[in-house]
Amino acid sequence: MKKILFFFILFFALFSTKNATAQANFYHQDTIQEIKIYFEPANWDYLLDSLYVAGEKGRLLASLEINGEPLDSVGIRYKGFSSVSTDRAKNPFNIKLDYVKGNQKYDGIDKIKLSNVIQDPSFVRETLSYEISRKYLPVSRANYANVFINDVFWGIYTNVEAVNKDFIAQHYGSNDNAFFKGSPADLDLDGDDNSNLSNEHGTDTTAYYPFYDKESDDGWADLYELIDVLNENPADIETVLNVDRTLWMHAFNYALVNFDSYVGFAQNYYLYKDDNGRFNPVLWDLNQSFASYRLTDASENFDGFSIEQAKTIDPLLHYSSVSVYPRPLMRNLFENDTYRRIYIAHLRTIIEENFANQSYATRAQELQNLIENSVLADSNKFYSNDDFYNNLTSTVADLVDYPGITDLMDARTTYLQNYDGYQGAPTISNLDYAPQSISIGDNLTITAEVVDAENVTLAYRFGGNGLFQKIAMLDDGMQNDGAANDGVFGAQISNTGNSIQYYIYAENAVAGQFSPARAAYEYYLIQSNINTGDVVINELLAANGETQADEAGEFDDWIELYNTTDFDISTAGLYLSDDIENLQKWALPDVVISGDDYLIVWADSDEEQGTFHAGFKLSASGEVLLLSDENMTVLDSITFGEQTEDVSFARLPNGTGPFEMTFPSFNAENGVTGVGEEFVDADVTLFPNPVSEAFYLKFEKEIPRQLQVFSMDGKLMKTQEIADFESWVTIEITGFSSGIYYVNMMFERFVLNRKIVVKKIAN
Repeated sequence: MKKILFFFILFFALFSTKNATAQANFYHQDTIQEIKIYFEPANWDYLLDSLYVAGEKGRLLASLEINGEPLDSVGIRYKGFSSVSTDRAKNPFNIKLDYVKGNQKYDGIDKIKLSNVIQDPSFVRETLSYEISRKYLPVSRANYANVFINDVFWGIYTNVEAVNKDFIAQHYGSNDNAFFKGSPADLDLDGDDNSNLSNEHGTDTTAYYPFYDKESDDGWADLYELIDVLNENPADIETVLNVDRTLWMHAFNYALVNFDSYVGFAQNYYLYKDDNGRFNPVLWDLNQSFASYRLTDASENFDGFSIEQAKTIDPLLHYSSVSVYPRPLMRNLFENDTYRRIYIAHLRTIIEENFANQSYATRAQELQNLIENSVLADSNKFYSNDDFYNNLTSTVADLVDYPGITDLMDARTTYLQNYDGYQGAPTISNLDYAPQSISIGDNLTITAEVVDAENVTLAYRFGGNGLFQKIAMLDDGMQNDGAANDGVFGAQISNTGNSIQYYIYAENAVAGQFSPARAAYEYYLIQSNINTGDVVINELLAANGETQADEAGEFDDWIELYNTTDFDISTAGLYLSDDIENLQKWALPDVVISGDDYLIVWADSDEEQGTFHAGFKLSASGEVLLLSDENMTVLDSITFGEQTEDVSFARLPNGTGPFEMTFPSFNAENGVTGVGEEFVDADVTLFPNPVSEAFYLKFEKEIPRQLQVFSMDGKLMKTQEIADFESWVTIEITGFSSGIYYVNMMFERFVLNRKIVVKKIAN
């Protein structure tokens, strides 16, 4: 009777999560999601097994309920490599919500990845590791999900955010550059080739196809450039690689002994080339962190290592010893003295913020408490209930030995705290700047007290999409730093923008130190207000038929902002809205608009597509558009009426003039007068359209003085004068490429714009 009562209470607690999670963020760390999968075929497991064996990544059609919300026509397949087996009941799932319905999403998400918690009796390795890594890097969110199949509880899974184009767009502001996954088609279990970024396959990019999954439309030449510079010219590596972010990845992997990564098998990471031309690594697949994986380190322990060895494995073996298998992303970076000190500084930060203070153990216990009922009810799990409880502190013996997390990390913390370069770092304190109140274009001095440093560097930028510029901080009395050799270091920044993001790095012959410690992922901020007229709404297109597609290929409405000054301006703290009662409807991303430059925002209510996609749409029938700051000050606004498809509403002259109807000048200067209401009186016939080699214009009433043909980006392609008697005009376009162009006809009293489509005929 007691046993029956226990399971009744257990299942009540398990199944009552629905209401608690229905309104929660899908990846909220302290929630358990409820995912119900419904397959029509009774032999669904055989069909999924068959798809997996076939290796073609096909999917089985199914329906879902996520926290009570139904979604139909989703596509499901297994995910992963070693975690899948046709002999297991509990396999990991890759669920594509938009498999049939192109726009179907849940909480803005179109792909769900569920891991089956194999290789981890504690059930916390993956979620805890992602939680720690997100303090230092753009990394997936992760929590748990109770999964049901045809209303049968199948088990508790880890629910990990996919690293896809939506993820990349959110973290990097774009997603259409080179994007790869380190995922070899045939994994070399010796840890040799795989996705190691060595140049051992030669100069032919096709030789690298088996070792990297291309997630972008193209990019093989970009990837090879990274490989070539890394291996042949590592002194230039910062031109093609975000080195700091790479060193954070290495520090995380070595701190947590996460070797099912670039370290061991050279896999389970992504690379994305940002708009500054640098590749950025992204961690992936952390289920075997905390030394659950110990098959190789590609160095002295190439043939595997024990739990005891894991506690004291050297984080610089690929510098101080050998690389049995090529690992240039570590070895070639570690050869640089400063990079090596930065790496150890990042390692120190991870250890001190998570392990030396025992916060990781507290958090691991909280996670176990959260999922306890679900784990006990999971009859398909790979380990016993006792294993679940014990593995937090003690080794669990199975096919391999899984180290107790606290037993491993307490010993590793002690080892690393005594590692060369961990101690003896400079101290940085009492940061200050002057003047305290700055305006755009001012010069700024930043100072800090630094003890025991040989070199001090100030890194700064004017917004989130810029690169940090680095200058030396000096204690010479010439930098508004007080007296020479008084321990106060200073540096001056000229022509500041409205936002200065900065950090300080100091080093001596032994160690390095950052302030703030999580730099460059975190930084200090000096922010000033911008003035009315510094940034303006310059142009909008509220009825985009086919003028310009966004990175997803969609013809969405867009808004063009323009920086009227000569200095960089950050959009942090600025808002766009189409509602006078809600000025802060959508926060602009933290990006820099350079002086005399433009920023395009897509008004499509599709924020998952990237940081430049607003949370509202424009109305073609007319409305208000406002630009304001965090103090609710309206910096610019425009009220517009009914719009015509593919005709924009823009300031003429550019940046300062009143708004007029004109042809779109996407991300470029508005340089041509607009379309007046009188254009209907012109009686102009344009044909043929589309056109290949020439088109014709026939004027029934007035004859224009001149016509111009512009490309979509505002480039003047052709100018032709027209005589008073020419009521019939031929326009040759033999040198034009296929695309959309605008014909601008200048009449005496008005200007008329017409769109033409050029379609070149292949020979």
